Amino acid sequence: MSMTAEIHKHELHDKVEAALNNIRPFLQSDGGNIELLEITEDLVAKVKLLGNCDGCKMSASTMKAGVESTIKNFVPEIVSVEAV
Repeated sequence: MSMTAEIHKHELHDKVEAALNNIRPFLQSDGGNIELLEITEDLVAKVKLLGNCDGCKMSASTMKAGVESTIKNFVPEIVSVEAV
């Protein structure tokens, strides 16, 4: 990976983290949290739901309606968000 690509990936990571910081309080109020694991080469953000969010029956809708829409709003370069 070139130095420019590495810097761009680091900037994307920081932007996604900033987006997650906007929704963390809502997740934490329900006893959960979220962790950014990686951003793939094809611009997919891989995240892990933590605490009460892990395995919650509402986690699928939380991912699409809350997490993915927030990340894509803050970081339009991200193609999709996947929970792993």
